[in-house]
Amino acid sequence: MLTKKAYYAFQALTHLVEKYNEGPVLISEISEARQIPLKFLENILLELKNAGILDSKKGKGGGYFLKAHPAQTRLATVFRIIEGPISMLPCVSMYFYRKCDNCNEKFCGLHNTMEKVRDATLNILENSTLEDLVINRDSPILQ
Repeated sequence: MLTKKAYYAFQALTHLVEKYNEGPVLISEISEARQIPLKFLENILLELKNAGILDSKKGKGGGYFLKAHPAQTRLATVFRIIEGPISMLPCVSMYFYRKCDNCNEKFCGLHNTMEKVRDATLNILENSTLEDLVINRDSPILQ
């Protein structure tokens, strides 16, 4: 299950994709349009900016905007920035591996199953981009 933070991050990014060709978007606009608490949203957007997904412009006409075209940012990248590991167990994580307590990975059925879950999830997230968040909604936004 996605945390509220990840859900809000993807909601905010969806809004920025929808406004991609319109320039920077105010935090207050995103907060109001997506019903995201402003302070929580500020922290999320700053984290995404520090990770290189977003950029911002100060002053009149300022706000946040996507640093690259939405088709260039993979959902897996965003997920890792906000949530960390994609895997459900640390022993099957590709980037955040940690051995589970009292576990023999070679003979653990849960490990083997969660590895398959990780691979399936990773395949979807790696092959989906921010553009996909809006592309299947009959929207001419990115054309």
